Amino acid sequence: MIKKFEEKMQKSIESLEREYNSIRAGRANPHVLDKIKVDYYGTPTPLQQVGNVSVPEPRIITIQPWETSLLKAIEKEIMQSDIGINPTNDGKVIRLVFPELTEERRKELVKDVKKKGEAAKVAIRNIRRDANDTLKKANKNNEITEDELKDQQDKVQKATDKHIKTIDGMIDKKSQEILTV
Repeated sequence: MIKKFEEKMQKSIESLEREYNSIRAGRANPHVLDKIKVDYYGTPTPLQQVGNVSVPEPRIITIQPWETSLLKAIEKEIMQSDIGINPTNDGKVIRLVFPELTEERRKELVKDVKKKGEAAKVAIRNIRRDANDTLKKANKNNEITEDELKDQQDKVQKATDKHIKTIDGMIDKKSQEILTV
């Protein structure tokens, strides 16, 4: 029973990791493009599947689509996304040049990182609450004893503490990455 809740907690952490990968920290990170989907013959397709995404320099991402007819569609999707970078198109390749982050923007990003981290912690605590409710119901229905209930609740709390500690580490790591000039 506890395994199911631990898996949910792990999924919350994985989700936070994906969120953090999409935050740009002054350096070119191809993961900022993960959420962008391009209309490829009527099907929304992830950008990485319609072209070659590479990082030739620390602050530049290049996108070379397999078909040049996709250049305009890719450019349009990038402009509509929330990454805040205007693409340049030379007819063969799209370039994204990441500007240096200002101190103010870095602080905003750190606040955003902390907010997302707190949201993940709340999700973990909600999972803990659900697990404890499930255990109490099982005890009420005489499926588990009072001792087993306490034992299981301790395990749930330990799992919660472990996952919260992991999230705190992720917040610190991402904040340091953003603040490093």
